[in-house]
Amino acid sequence: MNICIRTDSSVEIGSGHVMRCLVLAEDLRRNQCKVTFICRELPGNLIKNIEAHGFKVLSLSFPETAGEGGGLKGWLKSNWDTDAEQTIETLRDQQSINWFIVDHYALDRRWEHSIKPRVNSLMVIDDLADRPHDCDLLLDQNLYRDMKGRYQKLVPEHATVLTGPKYLLLRQEFRNRRHVKRSCSNVNRILISFGGSDPTNETMKALKAINSLKRPEIAVDVVVGYSNQSYPAIREFCKKMPQTDIHYQIDYLAELMAKADLAIGAGGSTTWERCYMGLPAVTVETAENQSEILSFLSELGAVYHLGKSREVQEDDLAIHLQRLLNSSKRFKDMRKATKFIMKDYEEYAVVKHLTKGE
Repeated sequence: MNICIRTDSSVEIGSGHVMRCLVLAEDLRRNQCKVTFICRELPGNLIKNIEAHGFKVLSLSFPETAGEGGGLKGWLKSNWDTDAEQTIETLRDQQSINWFIVDHYALDRRWEHSIKPRVNSLMVIDDLADRPHDCDLLLDQNLYRDMKGRYQKLVPEHATVLTGPKYLLLRQEFRNRRHVKRSCSNVNRILISFGGSDPTNETMKALKAINSLKRPEIAVDVVVGYSNQSYPAIREFCKKMPQTDIHYQIDYLAELMAKADLAIGAGGSTTWERCYMGLPAVTVETAENQSEILSFLSELGAVYHLGKSREVQEDDLAIHLQRLLNSSKRFKDMRKATKFIMKDYEEYAVVKHLTKGE
């Protein structure tokens, strides 16, 4: 099978879209599929990272006007037809495309309708449910209160809709560590991970909060990505904290989660990786699309959610951390909740749909 994936990453967008598409691409390659990425050369992009994984990337040039007004997302919404034309142009030398996959919040039915005549089938990866799609398959791997009706009026009648953690795009490093035994109810190690870019610098906020607790016996692992512009300052702060290690653009996050007793992070794709690993988390909302997910997970008892990033200060985080550190029962309940959420997970579920009949 020949498959193309259209997605982007940047300082503004973050790395989540590319990272989950890489997971799917790796699984498809294991099933003898040829996978090609199409990405824009945006500031903070992960094109070299994609190529390092052995995938070909067809690049679209950086639009000079994308930094104006509404940023890249605003530019794409206004110039979706230009993006579609450029994407189609990159496909001219491609063999017949069995599946074209798009993972991009700024693209909708108009863009997809332009692409569809050039490909056999089109798949959309989404989690906003805020715009219509012209697709044959839609994936939303997140958990919401109303899963069944979420995309009812946003996709064609013939489209297959896959929703929920059952279809999680999970890296192999996590699948290799499904059964993690956490013997103690105390917190001896904390993992801080706010994604690849962390534009609001929640990482530093979490570090300062932990440091203020004066608990030198607690070890801390800090994960920072290529796109994090605060990396130099974070690295210097970590040097001053006892038992604190910084990990830069790593491929062993599952190992760190297995060692940790508690995580501090946001509500992106890592949310489900934490749940899969049975790792309790203190969460801070860093983007609007995380709000519904984190509030629901809080109701289910899987996370200790503090609210929006602009409303959560260093002192607030420290106070709530101290409360959580003093409650072993809360930890046990959170672990049970994460395991319940992931009970229906099925390995390679999405790949099975894409390669069905091949």
